[in-house]
Parts: sequence; C-alpha cells; structure tokens
Amino acid sequence: AVKGTLRFQVSAALREGQITPTELCQRCLSLIKSTKFLNAYITVTEETALKQAEESEERFRRGQPLGVLDGIPVAVKDNFNTAGIETTCASNMLKGYISPYNATVVQKLLDQGAVLVGKTNLDEFAMGSGSTDGVFGPVRNPWSYSRQYKEKSAPKSHSEDKESKWVISGGSSGGSAAAVSSFTCFAALGSDTGGSTRNPAAHCGVVGVKPTYGLISRHGLIPLVNSMDVPGILTRCVDDAAVVLGALAGHDPKDSTTVQDKFKPFELPNLPDVSKLSIGIPKEYHAPGLSGEILALWSKAADLFKNAGAKVIEVSLPHTPYSIVCYHVLCTAEVASNMARFDGLEYGHRSDTTKSTESMYAATRREGFNAVVRGRILSGNYFLLKQNYERYFVKAQQVRRLIAHDFSKVFGSGVDVLLTPTTLTDAAPYTEFIKEDNRTRSAQDDILTQAANMAGLPAINVPAALSERGLPVGLQFIGRSFQEKQLLTVAKWFEKQVEFPMIQLEEVKRHDHGVLQHQKSASFS
Repeated sequence: AVKGTLRFQVSAALREGQITPTELCQRCLSLIKSTKFLNAYITVTEETALKQAEESEERFRRGQPLGVLDGIPVAVKDNFNTAGIETTCASNMLKGYISPYNATVVQKLLDQGAVLVGKTNLDEFAMGSGSTDGVFGPVRNPWSYSRQYKEKSAPKSHSEDKESKWVISGGSSGGSAAAVSSFTCFAALGSDTGGSTRNPAAHCGVVGVKPTYGLISRHGLIPLVNSMDVPGILTRCVDDAAVVLGALAGHDPKDSTTVQDKFKPFELPNLPDVSKLSIGIPKEYHAPGLSGEILALWSKAADLFKNAGAKVIEVSLPHTPYSIVCYHVLCTAEVASNMARFDGLEYGHRSDTTKSTESMYAATRREGFNAVVRGRILSGNYFLLKQNYERYFVKAQQVRRLIAHDFSKVFGSGVDVLLTPTTLTDAAPYTEFIKEDNRTRSAQDDILTQAANMAGLPAINVPAALSERGLPVGLQFIGRSFQEKQLLTVAKWFEKQVEFPMIQLEEVKRHDHGVLQHQKSASFS
C-alpha cells in the first residue's frame, strides 16, 4: 500500500478496508523514522497525524469518506503556514514561529481528509536549487541509497569514502521531493518560483507540477517572488498529481491573484491519445552544459511522439538566452521587498542588541538570515536604487514581457505543448555541488525552468529514465495557460511510454550523522 498510487490503489484499499487510515499513517511514520538520515523533514507531526487518521477511520467506518484524499498521508514544504505547527522556512529568522492560520492549500488538503505527517526541508526561504542551504542541513537524495545507483557507482578503491558519494535532492523543494520518493508520503506540497518543484522532482524521480499562475492560492505561502511564486505538487505518478490539483485549484478570496472562474476537477483518460497534438521542441533549450545523455533522451522522447502520430516541430523562443539574467534581477528585487518584513519587531528572531532601533534591525537581520538571503537582499536593493531602477528593474520587466510574448506566439501558431529537458544533468554529488556558490548553481539549474514562471505558464516534470550513474533524469512539458488537463494528459501518455522504474531502496540501516538534532514532534492546537 505504501508504494501504491494514491488514486487507483491506496484510496481503493482504504475504501475496501484492506488497510485502515491509522495503519497507513503508522507505516508512513515508521518509514520517516527509518529514513531520517535523508533529512527530508524539519518537523514530524506524529501526534497530529495519528489523530487525523483516527478521524478519517471513523468516516470510513460510517461509509462517508470525504474523497480520494481522505486518509492519505501528505507532507508540506516548511514555507507554508500551518496553524499550531512551527513554520521555519529553514531559517534562524523564523525558528520557533507558529502561525495562527493554515495556508489555503494546506486547509484544502485537510478539508479533503488528508493526513499531515510533517513539514519538509528546503533551502533557506526557498532560495537555492539543491536544498543544501537551510539551517537544518542538506537533504539527501533517496536515490543515493538505491540499488540502481549503488550498482553503477561502486567505489573505485577501498579508501574511497562511501559517505561522500550521496547526491543532492535538488531544490528548493528537495525535502518534499525526497519525502515522496522515499515512500514516506503519497503527495507533498512544494513551491515553485523558478523551478523549485520541477528541479527536485527531476533529481528524485517523481512527478512535479507547477500550475498556471493564479490557478492555486498563494495565501499562506511565505512569499519569495510574488509575481512568480506558485504552490507546486509532488507525487509519484501523473494521475495522483491531477487528484491533488483538483483539490487545490480555484478562486480564493484571500488571494486577489487567483482566477475568478470556477475550476472543475478532471480525470485523465486511461488511454490518452496524442496523435492529433502538435509538440514543440524549443531550439534555445539546447543550452550550454546540457549533458549528452539528456540531449539523447530529449531526442528519443520527441521520436516517441512522432511515432504515435503527433506533429513534432522545432520552434524558437528567441529571448530565452536573456531569461536567466532577467529572472535574477526581478527575483532579487522582489526578495528585497519581501524580506523587509523580517525586522525583529512583529514575529521571528529578534536580536538582544539594545543600542538603538536601527542597530537592532541590522543585528536581527544579520543573525537571522544566512549569506545567501543577505546577498539577494543586497542585489535587489541595488537594482531598485533610484539611479538603477530604469536601467535594471524596468528593463527586466520589458524583457519579461518579450519572453511571455515568445510563448504566446508559439502557442498561437498551433503548438499544444512544449517538450524540453528539466535539468542540465542528473543529480550532482553533494561534495561537488557545494564547490560552486548558491548564485552560480541557481543560475545553472534554473536555466531550463524559470521562463515558465516568468510567463506564468503550467509545466510538469515527468521522470523519463535513469542516467548512466543510475540516477533519475526528467523531461519537462510546458503547456498553455490554464490548460492543465491537456498538459497532464500528454504527461500521462509519456509516463506510460517510458515506464520509469521504481526506486529500489536497500534495507535502511542506521545513519546517525547528527542531522536530526532539530527534528521535532508537533501537533495542531
């Protein structure tokens, strides 16, 4: 049951009484404990989860389950507010902060009967692409401990340290991706500002959906870049992602950027047909640093569509080369604005400095934020200076409009879905990844994903194959605005064609690396 799909196996097993919500919850909590060396969770909500599972069990006993998600264990990235449970954003700035309310997406999951097993790890304030820069330590990719990876990466010598071979989970939603990949939950919420759901999904071999901007409420998601942030969905198959999307999408009066139109949840066809579709291959996504095996996989995927009768055409998105620089300017500018709220006065960390109000502000932010966050605040404020505003911020907004127009033009020409790589390579070993600074890594890792955020388009990562090192590689599909059903239908068809292998996690052994000293229990008030 733990390894089954949410929609067709686990929900059915719960309805038929083959397993109870409490048994399922206990199994997932047990797996969280035995995989704690992954550092996927910041807070484990064991008491709360078991209470929610008991309530779900009572509903099943009465024959009145709330829906497909009733009794299903889920996890939430620790930058979504959860009432009565600590929300840290993996930062000293918010250690000990307990929100008085639930984010809209969290509340919608709970209203559907989902069981919240914990809050997942991330890069501090979701700034990063490796889930390595949070105050609670890096997240380890479950595939580091898979039979597939171990068979391909045997030590070259007895002296080689096996411990140095573990690979990153991607970021910034690495904890959520690792949680889903290691079977500790069936679905998890991430956030996606420039690829933070799709990137870790690709590295951890799971499905990662970034919905159209405005389809899902951002209320209660601690903001990074308001004009690009969207809640993301991580699951083990496309059908499950469609179920969670159906539960979360729709207008929220607490978020004025959500669309007014009523959203109708949809089921994906069992036998998707792609023969009448036009699939675009953007030539600009053949980016510097793209590995040969991902390029070959991209080409093979295009051939799959062609052989199924789809029209596959090369298209051009001419402003793509400028997108990562444009993204950096806009991202840091909005970060500088959003981070201003953390001043030590209303909530979060407050320095003991009493010399003056200004010195308290400065000390609070120096102590509360890591170097990555402080660096982005400095960059953003530089771009927003009066003498730089027109030259950088306004210019970047103009380029952003051109990037969005490129997509509109391609979709207006008859293309239904774009097919691109998600990442340049498979997951890097942690020791290699940290040789580059956060800004350099983010620029490299966001290059194929952030344009969809700037245009507000829906996109999905689908696991496609294992690399020569035995690690997951994913491909990305980008769709038209609010055409999630078509996008996920294409993704489901592709998923069926590639038959991505299930992770073979070898028997979990004790790993005591001191990464768990911060892992806590919590419950709803």
